[in-house]
Amino acid sequence: MSNDIKQSVSKKGIWGWMLFDWAAQPFHTLILTFIFAPYFTSQVANNDIIGQSYWGYAIGITGILIALLSPILGALADTTGPRKPWIFGFAIIGCIASFCLWYIPPQADTSTMIWGLIAIGFALLGFEFSAVFNNAMMPDLVPREELGKLSGSSWALGYIGGLFCLVLMLGFMVGDTETGKTLLGFSPIFGLDSASSEGDRASGPLTAIWLAIFIIPLLLFTPDKSRVTSHSGAIRKSLTSLKNTLRSLPKQKSLTSFLLSSMLYRDALNGLYAFGGIYAAGILQWSIIQIGIFGIVANIAGAVGAWFGGKMDARFGSKTVVTYCVWLLIFASVIIVSTDQQHVLWLNVADEAGQTNLPNIVFYLCGAIIGAAGGSLQASSRTLMVDQADPNKMGEAFGLYALSGRATSFIAPISIAFFTSLFASQRIGITPVIGLFVLSLFLLPMVHSRLTK
Repeated sequence: MSNDIKQSVSKKGIWGWMLFDWAAQPFHTLILTFIFAPYFTSQVANNDIIGQSYWGYAIGITGILIALLSPILGALADTTGPRKPWIFGFAIIGCIASFCLWYIPPQADTSTMIWGLIAIGFALLGFEFSAVFNNAMMPDLVPREELGKLSGSSWALGYIGGLFCLVLMLGFMVGDTETGKTLLGFSPIFGLDSASSEGDRASGPLTAIWLAIFIIPLLLFTPDKSRVTSHSGAIRKSLTSLKNTLRSLPKQKSLTSFLLSSMLYRDALNGLYAFGGIYAAGILQWSIIQIGIFGIVANIAGAVGAWFGGKMDARFGSKTVVTYCVWLLIFASVIIVSTDQQHVLWLNVADEAGQTNLPNIVFYLCGAIIGAAGGSLQASSRTLMVDQADPNKMGEAFGLYALSGRATSFIAPISIAFFTSLFASQRIGITPVIGLFVLSLFLLPMVHSRLTK
């Protein structure tokens, strides 16, 4: 699509595309990080160790499926043309699976717990695959020099959506198991029973309804590619195109280095997101409401970070933003694994009675750093992928991008699960993310960004 056509995209079309991040982010905020994940590990599973391990295996196995299928589906979409039918189809899967989480009660029997993990897997598949096709639409909306701002603003909007839903959950739906009151001191709305954790479980239906409503502007107003071929030859052509692209990767040093680097740092970041709330619940003994406050802090920082990162992307280039963000995430991760109820940076900070609030404060600050750096990192990574891609194979490119984010996505959660089980320690279990961040830095110097200065 030429720049003239891009400039003709209406504001409604661009806002419709941006609202996808607003619609999808609550899944990551409520389900994978701050509400349902710690609820599952601390209340559904028998204990925190088993819960963190089971959750890690479920997310890791789903990641393998996403890695295998994303490039194929992306290439198929390029061959057939339109992306919105794919977004719609996978959004339906995500909505149905998320809604099913309502039926996973505390202290569930083994079969119910397994069905809950299967529902999480299908929900993750739905949200991730719909994001692949949404990302592929981005380069057709604005000229290249505006992509950084568009991606950053969209990601910031997503964080605000996640924040809004988190405040809604904590302020009006999730009740403390002892007092029965929400964070704002209200009784949970809709008669939600705190004793059976109905507020925590309601994160599933809320996520589903939120996506179903706010994906509508994208489907109605955002322009899509025209159909370019019949279904009869689409699969064969898409697989041939993907095969040729994979064969050419060794000759494309910048693209290959970026895919490998992003594969490592996004896996590490997803590990932090997936296990941050679980870690706080186990190590610092935080309640769901405390974890939710942590999520509010992280989401506010994420929105600001993504917006500011978009500005810096336009000024200094995507690669520069990505590099600095990885360093910030390494710093925050080291602080986190060195912190428990009585220690910060492995130093005892408790008083004679063994009491201190400093670890909680430090963890909140690390959450802000992770939110800001993570939001900016993901927004600029999406823009940097555009610089590596063939404009005529954008769906395939973002399929490979999803592959790079998921090909080793099982490493962080399964490594965390393995180390947690092996050492019976959540602190040691979370350390693999640091190594993944460090390894990603060795590949970034070989990546080229069109706007790097």
